[in-house]
Amino acid sequence: MKTVLVTGATRGLGLSIAERLIRDGYRVLAAGRTLSPQLEALQNANDGFVEFAYLNLEDLPSISRFAKDAGSRFGPIYGLVNNAGVGLDGVLGTMHNSEIEKVMTINAVGPMILTKYVSRAMMLTRQGRIVNISSIIASTGFSGLAAYAASKAALEGFTRSLAREIGRVGITVNAVAPGFMKTDMTGGLQGDKLESILRRSPLGRLATTADAAGMVSFLLGPDASSITGTVTTVDGGSTA
Repeated sequence: MKTVLVTGATRGLGLSIAERLIRDGYRVLAAGRTLSPQLEALQNANDGFVEFAYLNLEDLPSISRFAKDAGSRFGPIYGLVNNAGVGLDGVLGTMHNSEIEKVMTINAVGPMILTKYVSRAMMLTRQGRIVNISSIIASTGFSGLAAYAASKAALEGFTRSLAREIGRVGITVNAVAPGFMKTDMTGGLQGDKLESILRRSPLGRLATTADAAGMVSFLLGPDASSITGTVTTVDGGSTA
C-alpha cells in the first residue's frame, strides 16, 4: 500500500484530500498541529488507512526530525501533498512583520524544507509524487492578501524548478491552485465579496474541497505519470 503524507489534513481541504485518498486505496499520514474530531472520526472509520502525526511548519528545525520519524514508522513515502497554509487578511502597510513572516514560513519555507527531506527517500526509490497546494490568488491577486499571494507564487515557482531537478529520477512535482472554496479560511466571505466571486464563475458556483481533492488524487495516480511542472486551477472557471 502506498503512503501519502498530507499536511494540514485535520480539517478543510486537507481533510477532504485525506478522505479521497483513502477511498482511492492509499494509506494517509495526516499531519497537523492537533487531532481534530473530524480526523479522529476518519481514523476510527478507516483503521490502518490513516494515521495522525504532529507537525508544526513554523518550527523549521523540527521538520527534519519529523521526516525521519515518518520514514521510520511508515517506510518510504510515495506521495507528499503540501497543503498546510495560513491566510492572514490585512492591508500590507498595517500588517505586523511577524504576521508576514508567519505566512511566508507556513506557506512556503516550511513546505520547501519538508519536501527537501521527504524527496531524498523518493530519490533513493526512484519514484514519488509531490503536489503543492497553491491558490488562484498567486496569479490574480486579491486586495488584502499580498503576503498570502506572495507565498503561493513562491510555491508555484518552487514547483516548476523542482520538477526539472528531480524528474530525471522518476518523481513528478505539480501544483493545484483552487479558487475560493467554503473552508475555515474563507468563512468570512459573504455578501458583496461572495457575490463578486460567484459572478466571475461561468458555472455560477464555488469549487468545492472535493473538487480540488479529486485533482490531487489524479496527480498522484498512474494517469498523471507524464505530467510534471504544472499548475492546475480548480476554480469553477473564474480565471478563464
